[in-house]
Amino acid sequence: MAFKGKPPGSGSGEMSRRTVALRPAIDLPPRQRDEARRLRRTGLEPAQIAEAIGAPLEEVEKALVQMRMPRPETTRGTLNVTLAAHALVMKERQGNEPLWQTMDRLLDELLRHRAAEAARLRRRHAEGGELPLFPET
Repeated sequence: MAFKGKPPGSGSGEMSRRTVALRPAIDLPPRQRDEARRLRRTGLEPAQIAEAIGAPLEEVEKALVQMRMPRPETTRGTLNVTLAAHALVMKERQGNEPLWQTMDRLLDELLRHRAAEAARLRRRHAEGGELPLFPET
């Protein structure tokens, strides 16, 4: 089945204007803000960063609070799919099954099907003795 969804729009990854309006203003030039965030990613504490770039600690903390940091042990992820793919997953749900369980089950079924198909092809080729001139894909 081919999915016939539309790809995300041009501004799909941008921050909403409401979020931008709710965030406090950072009284640092963009270059200092980026430097503070770079130093934080290297493991420095906010006080050390403020001293290193010569900026007030409060402003450095405001710049650091808004940065994204990787979570070391994530247990979930966001799957960005078309509406058609989403509809397919919703159709495959069993009762009130959470979406993550549906996705896990569907992927498990797909991988089991692929493994069984590969084993079937190996058996078929072993029984035939020779490999076919044009292998099936």
